[in-house]
Amino acid sequence: MKTIIYLGLLTLAGGACAAPDALPRDRLNLTANASVEVTRDVLGIAFSTSKEGSDAAVVQAQLKQALDAALAEARKIARPGQVEVQTGNFSLYPRYAAKGGINGWQGNAELLVEGKDVAAIAQLSGRISSMSIARVGYSLSKEQREKVEGEVTAQAIAHFKARAADYARQFGFNGYSIGEVTVNSSDPGNMPMSAPPMRFKAMAASADEALPVEAGKASVSVTVNGSVLMTAR
Repeated sequence: MKTIIYLGLLTLAGGACAAPDALPRDRLNLTANASVEVTRDVLGIAFSTSKEGSDAAVVQAQLKQALDAALAEARKIARPGQVEVQTGNFSLYPRYAAKGGINGWQGNAELLVEGKDVAAIAQLSGRISSMSIARVGYSLSKEQREKVEGEVTAQAIAHFKARAADYARQFGFNGYSIGEVTVNSSDPGNMPMSAPPMRFKAMAASADEALPVEAGKASVSVTVNGSVLMTAR
């Protein structure tokens, strides 16, 4: 886990061009930022299929059959907190001829599988043959983000206080008191889901082979902004 600390002195209130007594000259504005890189721990795969034909009922039945088959496989590994399974988009719409009028029907069905059991989800991709892999992406779980965010917040606050004491001493003061402070955390975001190579999709549909995946890193950062009043004590 890699930690990065950014510290900066923003302003010393007052100055040559400020109006006399407009702002206290012993107020210091500071900012401190701490950042930690952690491995994303949640894998998500979206499976999908498309069907088309002249009869809406037949197309719908084909979509339902493909989704049912994929669900049957996905439910075998479903476990609360480890592998979550849910249906996604299911749509059926008419296809129009160039001169107008309906000349057929087409539709799409989607299955979403997400969780911390990366090995099980990756293996599942090779056992679902009724749908193809549409998107793959990694994210950071809420538990992991909150755990790391607490550690980073403590680091950012500690460095804010340490630098406040250091700057106060450099400006000739013996101490400081903390004024208004804001603490902001950044959303690490997720890796965008992208379609895997078509070659692997064909292999996964015909063999019990795991999808090759790599989690990558997410950056969790916390910024502390605020003011301190430098004192003579």
